[in-house]
Amino acid sequence: WYQRRVHGELDALVKEDFVRILTETEANLIMQQRALFETEGVELEFTPDSIEEMAELAANLNSRVENIGARRLRAIIAKVIEEISYDAPNMRGEHRRIDAEFVKERMEDMVAPDLDLKKFILWGLPQLRGN
Repeated sequence: WYQRRVHGELDALVKEDFVRILTETEANLIMQQRALFETEGVELEFTPDSIEEMAELAANLNSRVENIGARRLRAIIAKVIEEISYDAPNMRGEHRRIDAEFVKERMEDMVAPDLDLKKFILWGLPQLRGN
């Protein structure tokens, strides 16, 4: 039995790739989050500029820290909707609009230029070290 290994190198994903992943793939993360919140009776809306902002952040963070590709999007979305997730059971019937400004506010602590990003783990949460 003969095995041949193929090695290749892929280019890093760029903002446009992340936008496509968030909008064009079947059952994308945006659709998943909207469906999840619908189970709590909360209508979640992601504006086009919020998607652009999250895509830009994913590309930026992947270039500054370990490049984890599209998995970065899951970390960003989790951080963006974290507060809403906790409050969702008490928000039945409400509509929440997530725009670029909302994303920037929620991600502020992760994108500061002087931030030591090594203290953030894969999912984008600070390691518990008393800082």
